[in-house]
Amino acid sequence: MPTTSNQYLPILCLAGPTGAGKTHLAISLAKLLDGEVINTDSRQVYRDFPIICAMPTRDEQAACPHHLYGFLDSQSKISAGQWRAMAIDTIKAILARNHTPILVGGTGMYFHALLHGIAPIPEIDPEIRRHFEARLITEGAPSLHHQLSYHDPEYAAKIHTNDRQRIVRALEVFFQTGETFTAWHKKTALSEPKCQGPLMVLRVDLDWLKPRLGQRIEAMVQAGALEEAKTAWERCPDASAPAWSGIGCMELLAYLQRRLALDEALNLWQQNTRAYAKRQNTWFRGRKEAIFFEVDEEEKLLSFACEQWEKLQQDLQDH
Repeated sequence: MPTTSNQYLPILCLAGPTGAGKTHLAISLAKLLDGEVINTDSRQVYRDFPIICAMPTRDEQAACPHHLYGFLDSQSKISAGQWRAMAIDTIKAILARNHTPILVGGTGMYFHALLHGIAPIPEIDPEIRRHFEARLITEGAPSLHHQLSYHDPEYAAKIHTNDRQRIVRALEVFFQTGETFTAWHKKTALSEPKCQGPLMVLRVDLDWLKPRLGQRIEAMVQAGALEEAKTAWERCPDASAPAWSGIGCMELLAYLQRRLALDEALNLWQQNTRAYAKRQNTWFRGRKEAIFFEVDEEEKLLSFACEQWEKLQQDLQDH
């Protein structure tokens, strides 16, 4: 369904915390609507960690076309704005094939960037960037996270204390512009073309999710997560590389570097995953546009998605 420059791009968004079952639902939805899946998870862009970051398996990706998974090397950074530009190009190509773009993942800011746009943050002075990158090496991420909590407590509460890339980004933006990352995110500055569609979110109780996350991590280890981390370290022996800040990656790296025993690393991986799922739940609960479904309401969600896609198509035809 091609669109003209003054029309919005119709999309379907499927979100929720890690381990909620989004991949299965996305494939079911793609089969119903001749859809193609677009990754909307900031960790699954890295090619070296398909197991640890729970990327769809080869069999799952073979069930329908998947895009923007595992295309980035571990040393590279990617902003929400850069991801948005790639996603829009992908959405246009899918629509040109008369297929349905299905955005799937757990990174709230990526969904926000598509549905609401993001303000164009000014370029950062290289000196400011070097200053915080140097402090990251000498002081460590938790120390900088503590500083970020003072300047921008709302954003600091959303990210992990070891998320080096996001901590440095938020601090450099604050010291460059005098405004917090939170304030920039709340500004509206949509660039054309606009995307429109329902944000369907899986509602997950953490007590229900906790044992499943534990089982999931055990399955990842059995599937070769340790070997994957070893191979990734051989390719990128730089603990400050953006990909290593991912949950699971940093804990297994601590084991490989003999800073933690294996059981300690796995326990910390589970703790950090649960904390991340809690932050995801909190973020999506704050979205006015979110439409929530229980994890056992698969038929209800699929039916709703089909109805919404039909409405989006009809709206475009009417205008």
